[in-house]
Amino acid sequence: MSIVTVVGNPRAGSRTHGAAVAATDAIAARLGHEGGRDVVDLSALAPLLLDPGAHAGLEVALDLVRSASVVVLVSPTYKATYTGLLKAFLDRLPPRALAGKTALPVLVMGDPRHALAVEAHFRPLLVELGAAVPTPGLALLEADLPGDEVLAAWADVVVPQILSREGALS
Repeated sequence: MSIVTVVGNPRAGSRTHGAAVAATDAIAARLGHEGGRDVVDLSALAPLLLDPGAHAGLEVALDLVRSASVVVLVSPTYKATYTGLLKAFLDRLPPRALAGKTALPVLVMGDPRHALAVEAHFRPLLVELGAAVPTPGLALLEADLPGDEVLAAWADVVVPQILSREGALS
C-alpha cells in the first residue's frame, strides 16, 4: 500500500500543509502503514499547472498520485470549495485516473458554514476521477488546528472503510 498526500494551498509552509501531514499520519497509523509517504505540495508546482507543456516535476507528482493506493487531498476552503490550484492539478489527470484508489478529501476552513463543501463539491470531483471516497470527508476548522483529536476521530471512522475495500480488492 502506498499513501500520497496532495496539498492544494498556493502558499508554501501553510497550516493546510501541516494539517495534511497530520491527517495522513493519523490514517497511516491506523492502517499500520510504516512505509514511505510522499507529499505533493502544489505551491511548488503552481507556475507549471497552467502551462500546457510537459514538465518533469509535474509529471512526477501526477505519477505519484496515479500509483498510490490511498490519496489524501487537502485544500484550504476558497469561495466555499477547494482551491483552483488543486482543481488545475486534478484536471491534468486522465479520466478515471483514480479508479481502484481510495481518496480522502479534507478541507481546512475558517467557518463551519462551509462544511458541506467537502461532500457537495470535493467528493464529486474525486468520484468523477474514479476514486472510492469513504464517508465522511473531513471539514477541519482552523480553530481546531492542529486538529489531532478531530483527525483521530475521523481516521477511526474512515480507516475501517479503507481496510474493507482493500480486503475486497485482494
